[in-house]
Amino acid sequence: MSLPEQPHDVVACALTDLPPGEVVRLDLAVPVTVFNVDGELYAIDDTCTHQDASLSEGWVEDCAVECPLHSAMFDLETGMPSGPPAFKPVRTHAVSVVDGDVVVHVGTPRG
Repeated sequence: MSLPEQPHDVVACALTDLPPGEVVRLDLAVPVTVFNVDGELYAIDDTCTHQDASLSEGWVEDCAVECPLHSAMFDLETGMPSGPPAFKPVRTHAVSVVDGDVVVHVGTPRG
């Protein structure tokens, strides 16, 4: 039996390395992707809940990412899918900028 991952902070990159329109994928126990959408930072679990596809390779439009495999859309603020083929949300994580670094608060939902 594995224990759930404890909340922890991870430095993703320098903010200057994540300009608007870019993403960075963190290879953690559960991969996480950070998106910069018009200067707003979002972090979600990287794997589509419909099928194992990396959302970091998807297309971002407004505040949603489209899975590159079967076009499931996930809201970056809530993690909720907009409809089939995905029904289960992806986990969101709080993000902050600390001393010029993008910090993901893994396990702490975006609030």
